[in-house]
Amino acid sequence: MKKSRIMLGCFLLMSVFSGHAQSGSAVRLFLTNYTLAKDDVVGQVKLTPDAAIRTVALSGPDAAAFTVDEENRLLVKKGKRNKAGRYALTVTATTTSGQALTKAFTLLDDNFIRNKVIAHRGAWKNTGAPENSIAALGHAVTLGCEGSEFDVHMSADSLPVINHDASIQNTSIARTPSRELLALKLSNGEPMPTLEQYLKAGLDQQKTKLILEIKASELGKEHSIALTRKIVALVEDLQAQAWVDYISFDYDVCLEVMKLAPYAHVAYLKGDKTPAELAADHFFGLDYHFNVLQKNADWVASAKQHKLTVNVWTANDKALLEDLLRQQVDFITTNEPELLLSLLK
Repeated sequence: MKKSRIMLGCFLLMSVFSGHAQSGSAVRLFLTNYTLAKDDVVGQVKLTPDAAIRTVALSGPDAAAFTVDEENRLLVKKGKRNKAGRYALTVTATTTSGQALTKAFTLLDDNFIRNKVIAHRGAWKNTGAPENSIAALGHAVTLGCEGSEFDVHMSADSLPVINHDASIQNTSIARTPSRELLALKLSNGEPMPTLEQYLKAGLDQQKTKLILEIKASELGKEHSIALTRKIVALVEDLQAQAWVDYISFDYDVCLEVMKLAPYAHVAYLKGDKTPAELAADHFFGLDYHFNVLQKNADWVASAKQHKLTVNVWTANDKALLEDLLRQQVDFITTNEPELLLSLLK
């Protein structure tokens, strides 16, 4: 067993360094936005690294609902929205050098809930579901939370899995192959979820955002970056861009997400950066413990001045929740989503 784990570790390191060698070399196609708001503009078709686009062509089941203007902005045609609020679209961009890139996307009408409530590791405390389980996600959706937060680690053979701590049932996630991890059962009998399983469960609805926390690896920075690349690739393979926002305590991980996915909403968790510093690095928002914001009383106002969203974690006390609502923060991560929802009413 020890020999097999050493071999798995060597394989992972080879994959990590291979990924570094290839990072940034391939041109990738993305949209600046994946939801349809009330106006007609969806987002812009772009390439990363930045490259000039000569033409954009649309295909796929719902291509007739969209057009592209001279600025490569994707527009929805009037009267072409469907009842499901979900659109399958394939975009082909040809560069001025003649290179053609094609990618399929899922777009959504922006019907996501706006009530500030982020269920911490899903809705588990008052439902009996285990933390970070698919059942806890389901309860958060049923409650009508704006978002459901969850945590992602990577197994020894590079499979992203869902758990808060670096170990589960006294088993190190980073040092254990996935076949052993997936044999473990949560308290409700549910297997430990993979990221793919969790995301697919979240894609079955269009009301609650999936707030994906990328955990720093106990094996070091290279493994954390490798996990980040795996996660972004899987989100894009599943066409889950419209659902997923990203958070992390690791600043380099956040920057890597933004490099790989310039469209992504990314917030930083650690609390050691000012709003001005985050804005300079093009973050979507700050996501700080309430103690950090209590010690830096001007940061909420500063964040708003810098056009950053403000999320606060993990607030469970009624008085604290009421104070945060008075401050008009954008999101509150809580183990008591039911209480916060009742206060909002």
